[in-house]
Amino acid sequence: MTRHPIADWRLHTQHLTGPPAATEADVVGDLLGVQAENHAQASWAVGSRARSATSSSFAAAFDAGTILRTHVLRSTWHFVRPDDIRWLLDLTGPRIRPAFRTQLRALDRDAAALDRATGIVVDAIAQDGPLTRARLGDRLRDHGSAVDGQRLMLIAAHAELAGLICSGPLADDAHTYALLADRAPHARRLERPEALAEIALRYFRGHGPATERDLAYWATLTLGDVRAGLAMVADQLESFELDGRTFWSGTPKPRRRARPRAHLLQIFDEYYRGYQDSRSLMDVDGLTDGGREPSTGMVLLDGQYAGKLRRTVNRSTVAFDLDLGRPITDDERTDLDTEAARYGRFLGLESRVRRR
Repeated sequence: MTRHPIADWRLHTQHLTGPPAATEADVVGDLLGVQAENHAQASWAVGSRARSATSSSFAAAFDAGTILRTHVLRSTWHFVRPDDIRWLLDLTGPRIRPAFRTQLRALDRDAAALDRATGIVVDAIAQDGPLTRARLGDRLRDHGSAVDGQRLMLIAAHAELAGLICSGPLADDAHTYALLADRAPHARRLERPEALAEIALRYFRGHGPATERDLAYWATLTLGDVRAGLAMVADQLESFELDGRTFWSGTPKPRRRARPRAHLLQIFDEYYRGYQDSRSLMDVDGLTDGGREPSTGMVLLDGQYAGKLRRTVNRSTVAFDLDLGRPITDDERTDLDTEAARYGRFLGLESRVRRR
């Protein structure tokens, strides 16, 4: 096994090549979690992996609650399935919450004030239904609680990590918060050993080949926890050694490279953000500017980083500005144009590609 085939394998595992997932919700379930702080671009992270997906079909799934958005896995938003949201919060929340509490203490909000603010938020949603962050801010101010944008975000994140609220349907393109009990009434709860086994199996099935350190980063777990979970499911995975590391996968290696060969992805896509220990396998030629993290989107060719991407959307078109890090062939140029057109169809817009 060498580095390039691992990248191809990951493309296949993540539904970026080969058969797409049947629905947007299936994508999220197969990957277990999809980083989602930039909602508009994260919708493409899901839609690019699903059969016949459009921004409208993704919005319908999100509003219907078959895909939920909350702070989980790491200290940022992720899309997750309703069935998975509670056990993932139970497992990963305790290691994430202290960071938010520390930030709130720095803003002069003590534990009692936080509990009071959280209660106001939950009661407001229980009374009025899903509310935007601005409306929640109004309710807190009505109760004499001084809040600004950062405090309000941290209070809402704390309530999300406590399993009290999560995403509601969009309201005029604004995010709302709803009671998690209403959006995921049948969510599973798992005992900790079972949860560690589940997250190990699901991560390596949805992201493999990957290392135990990749999973520890992805889910904010200790290596001890990862190894405990892995020990319970190792017989359901395959493994191999490369560069002194053990890689695990729960999906068979693809027999041949499948199309599409080109991908235009945002920087928070799971193909990039789903790894840390072995992230460099998507850039074996070292094109990411001396090892620094790309600050914009990514151009991928055959699973390898090939340059930066900037997306500009207007009323009728979506323009893709590609800053390529290497010369490309005529076939690669065609593949990039084809991928841009696919992205445009997802958005319901005509695509334009500019290269330099």
